[in-house]
Amino acid sequence: MNTLIWIGAGGFLGAIARFLISGAVQKHFPTPFPVGTLAVNVLGSFLIGFLALLFEEMIAPQYKAMVITGFLGALTTFSTFSYETSMLIVEGAYGRALLNVLLNVILCLSATFLGMWSFKALFRSL
Repeated sequence: MNTLIWIGAGGFLGAIARFLISGAVQKHFPTPFPVGTLAVNVLGSFLIGFLALLFEEMIAPQYKAMVITGFLGALTTFSTFSYETSMLIVEGAYGRALLNVLLNVILCLSATFLGMWSFKALFRSL
């Protein structure tokens, strides 16, 4: 039960962070392309790559659950990505839909690997 509370607290904070970050990015880059969602997905992918390795070695399990499952689970927005891509397809914006899929998959996978590489570069050389 204690772990569920930690996950819920992380999810609460992650959802707020998603709303604020996504909105700020979309406002800064006013475009019909869902760049705010892309930004939080890439950021969340980098953070999970980095933090999963950090927490594996240094952090208690309840904090790992709070940050990885709760915070990052709420921060990254695959369901929003799916909906926005579906709406682009419904609207006939096939090129933007394909671009959204490709950028989210390529950039998020790359960001996860970059996060893992960053952790190893920072902490495994000590």
